[in-house]
Amino acid sequence: MESGLFETLKRFFFPKEQVLNHWYAPVDNFQFVTADFYQMIEKHLTDRKVPSLDISRVELSEGGLLSAKREYLRLRRERLVFDICAAPFGSGYFFSFRFVELPLGIKAAEMLIFIVGVFMIFNMFLRLFGIIWGIVVMLGFLGGSVWVMRNAVQFGLKDLDASLLKTPIIGPIYEIFFRKETYYREDTRLMYLSIVDFITKALVDEVTAAKGIKLVKRYERKSILGDLYHEAPRSERDNPFPTDPTSQADKPSPTPNAS
Repeated sequence: MESGLFETLKRFFFPKEQVLNHWYAPVDNFQFVTADFYQMIEKHLTDRKVPSLDISRVELSEGGLLSAKREYLRLRRERLVFDICAAPFGSGYFFSFRFVELPLGIKAAEMLIFIVGVFMIFNMFLRLFGIIWGIVVMLGFLGGSVWVMRNAVQFGLKDLDASLLKTPIIGPIYEIFFRKETYYREDTRLMYLSIVDFITKALVDEVTAAKGIKLVKRYERKSILGDLYHEAPRSERDNPFPTDPTSQADKPSPTPNAS
């Protein structure tokens, strides 16, 4: 029991990112402009108006500290992140797709800074209002903060909700104690995972097919949505850019594979 408690505390105070899914597609004798591929993904996601989605470009080291950096397209919603890469490799090319869950935890250094910050605010209230009223104001400040966090979404403050989730220390506390998990949140989370995975795979097929190359291999590891969510294998007759499962006008294709 002590060992289990120690492991839980270790994960909470020394959180690490977890790669839940990774697939990549190698293509021989193929070249494409990386920035153009990223822009295609961005455009499709912008057109779909995926809510609370942050899109950015990040540079990650190819090797050690002094190695060159490679640009990745990063998509983030809540603690769910996609890191997408398209890059040349010799005379060939590869597309890489990682689904990462950011850890729910507080780093020990952040907790120390938080405690010092709370103490400084409390000390400021004591100096301004004296001991009795300083304590009352501090309790009111903490109570007001809790009230706002509990009702952020109900008040239509979706931007505040997203900001709280991304705030160090406050984010984990908000998510654990104040942010209620609902069927709707779970459903929209699955939609987000499915759409991004679907669009990326479809665009990989599209850009390779445009140059007369049939992508025959895609290597995948683990499933995004777990054992309950699977896609029926695609037919050889399928269009390189399959029907969007979110489209109402077209006949829906099999549920897009999120693995």
